[in-house]
Amino acid sequence: MTHALNVCLLALAAVPALAADVPPPGASADIQMSLCAAPAEIERALQLRADGAPFQVWLFDDASLSLFDNGLRIRLRETSLGGDLTLKAANQDCSKPPSLAMTEAKCEYDLHDGKLGGSLSLTRGVDMRTKKALLSGKPLADELSAAQQRFLLAQPGAWPLPQAIRALGPTQVRSYRSGDKRYVVDVSELPGGERFIEISRKVVVADIARLQEQLKADLAKAGVTVCADQSAQAVNKLRALLR
Repeated sequence: MTHALNVCLLALAAVPALAADVPPPGASADIQMSLCAAPAEIERALQLRADGAPFQVWLFDDASLSLFDNGLRIRLRETSLGGDLTLKAANQDCSKPPSLAMTEAKCEYDLHDGKLGGSLSLTRGVDMRTKKALLSGKPLADELSAAQQRFLLAQPGAWPLPQAIRALGPTQVRSYRSGDKRYVVDVSELPGGERFIEISRKVVVADIARLQEQLKADLAKAGVTVCADQSAQAVNKLRALLR
């Protein structure tokens, strides 16, 4: 075992839970943390600067949260050409990614709520006509790419998709960067006015434990409140969208 991998494993020991695979030191990782404070307070405290124009996002699920309960998320993000339709699956082994079209697939590690896990993303670009059809109730399964369908077919209980799955939203998302450019902050405002805020930083796995502590220290120094229950924010957002 190389010295670099030894260092990586020692650093990861500080993280409470790990993915089933052992990430190589140079693997990409995303430190994520949910914030529970007024957006204006966070903007001042972290000296945030707008990073691009606001955009709209729709999440797909049914009233029973069938996708979420299977560790899956399907999202449509608007673009100038139409949208990006992304399937994201949690708790994946990025050391052994499935055989999928590499133009669509990306596997990286997410650290959220003290848990490090592989996250596989498959994205398909859609045009304006397809975007409107999806938002008007066209079955989601009809517009998934071949690679997205193959992946779902391989997941127990994921295919066929429940007929009641529909587009939830839109959520208005504003992205910011901190004054020192270390962090990205996404502020998501739901149709009912609820706001969900997440701060993140892309790093390599070898640095993840040290930089997670740095993020906590930076937030504490700035007086920014971290959500007490990190694990509940994603499901709370879906439940709010379903109301």
